[in-house]
Order: sequence, then C-alpha cells, then structure tokens
Amino acid sequence: MTDEEAETEDAAAETEADETEGVQDGDFVKLAYTARTVENDQLVDTTDPEVAEEEGIDQEGQEFAPRTIVLGEGHIFDSVEDDVRGKEVGDTGTVTVPAAEAFGEYDEDAVRTISAEKIPEDDRHPGAQVQIDGEEGFVNTIIGGRARVDFNHPLAGDDVEYDYEIVDVVTDEVEKASGLFEMFFDIAPEMHIETDEVEEETMVEPDEDADEDAEPEFETEVVEKRSLYVESVPQLQMNQQWMFGKQQVAQQIMSHVDVDRVVVQEIIDGGGMGGMMGGMGGMMGGMGGGEGADAEAVEEALEEADVDADEIAAELDEE
Repeated sequence: MTDEEAETEDAAAETEADETEGVQDGDFVKLAYTARTVENDQLVDTTDPEVAEEEGIDQEGQEFAPRTIVLGEGHIFDSVEDDVRGKEVGDTGTVTVPAAEAFGEYDEDAVRTISAEKIPEDDRHPGAQVQIDGEEGFVNTIIGGRARVDFNHPLAGDDVEYDYEIVDVVTDEVEKASGLFEMFFDIAPEMHIETDEVEEETMVEPDEDADEDAEPEFETEVVEKRSLYVESVPQLQMNQQWMFGKQQVAQQIMSHVDVDRVVVQEIIDGGGMGGMMGGMGGMMGGMGGGEGADAEAVEEALEEADVDADEIAAELDEE
C-alpha cells in the first residue's frame, strides 16, 4: 500500500468515526421537549411542567419531566429522530414535522353521515367524542335523525413544531426499564433487578441409536436469570394496554434491557388489625343493620370466640 493510499484510508476511517459520534440508534436518550402545531400554536405534548401549567393542563396523576426513548425504535417522530441522531447531551434542536408524518393529512372522506341512533343520547351534540363501530370521531352536526361525524384525528392536517433538548444518555439498567414503563404507560412503578436461581426443564439430546418414535426426555437444571421485579401498582393493574399487551411489552423491555424475565409483584397491605376489623365490619354489614348493629355483632362474635377458646382449653386440661 502506498503512502497516498494509506492516508486516504485513514481519512475515511476518521470520517466514519465522526459520523458515529453522539447518540446513535439503540441508545436510551432522555429528552425534554415541547411540541405545538405550526398554524395555531396548539400544544400537542410537553415534558415541561411550566408549559403544562400555562396551558391549564390538569397535572394531577401525571408527571411532566424529561422522557426516556430508545433512539431508532420509532418512539418519536422519524424527522425528530434524524435530527437527534449524532448529537450530544446538552444539544437542542427545532424540527418541523409535516402533517403526513405527524397525525396524517386531513381526509374529507373520513367525515361521514351516520344514523343519530348510533350515538348515545347524551353525546348527540356538536363536539362530542364518540366511538362508532370501533372508530373514534367527533360529532360535527346533528340534523333530524342524521349526524355528521369526523373520524379524522383532531390534529390531522397540522404540521407540528418540535423543540427538544438532549438531557442525558441513560446507561443504568433499572433506569432504562423505568423509562420504558413510563413511556408506555405514563407510570413509573418501583422496580429492581436481581439474579435468581431458577429451575428449568431442558430436553435431553437422544443417543444416536435411540428409537426415533421414543418420547423425548427432559431433565431439570438450575440456571441463573436476571429478573426485573416490578411492583404492580393499581394504575398499572387498571391500564388497558398492560392488561391486554403485557407479554408484548415485557418482550420489548427484555429486548432493550439486560434482563431475562419480568416479574410483576402485587403487594397487598392489610393495614394490620385495623384492616382485619374493617373486613369483619364489612361482612357483618351484609347481614343487615346499621353501624351500631355492626359494632354490637362484632363485639358479640369476639366474646363468643373468647368463651369457645376457654372451653376448649379446659377440655384439653381434663384430658
């Protein structure tokens, strides 16, 4: 190789290294962002609590803070991903996302006339959000027994301006998992990772001269598995996406986080004797009577229990 060829190869290698600097596909990137429609400055989404407060958004039950996404996985608009790729922590950017990529172009054919009988009586007014035959739409007008319903997304046809800042690159495995849970469900339950010893059944490789029709044999072996333990909080238990797609979501988490399985733990705290007494009161209430009757019934039950215990103890002593 000549000196000139070597210099050319080194320059190409340096160029390739430059192109791969900064955040790349597969990185967990924490973003702060605010997105608004270009035409009328309508807020689309934000991680900024001050912006949410200015817009009068109900912040109860929702945390406005930078979100963790996996770059290259379609967790944000493609044009925003393209702009983020290669940048460093602390960098900012503004991207205009065209309507076709954002929420779709406005489709006149998606505005249809239907029978007003298909709409619940309380929703038979302009602006009501309705679901008809599995499609979500908004009522435009109702005249007589007919209704015009717009099945376009409310932001269809709007370009979106997306302002962002790269806050951090996440490397901690638990923080990665927590970020994904929050992105999918707007919930960040308590979680931790442990290495467990788990029994697994594996098929024994048959001998070369074994009968082909013989039943396969299995043996149990103990293997180590990294387990992500997630506390099943009520918000997660009632989340429809989790209820119907937990297997798919868990697979996504395992594909991005260094764990072999996801263990969801439901914690039931009875509150000690107070919880027990509350349960007894509820059972007594089902038998009729008011609060005074419940209290008397509980007291009688406890007194009877004490008597029975004394009688049993006396019988044992006699024996």
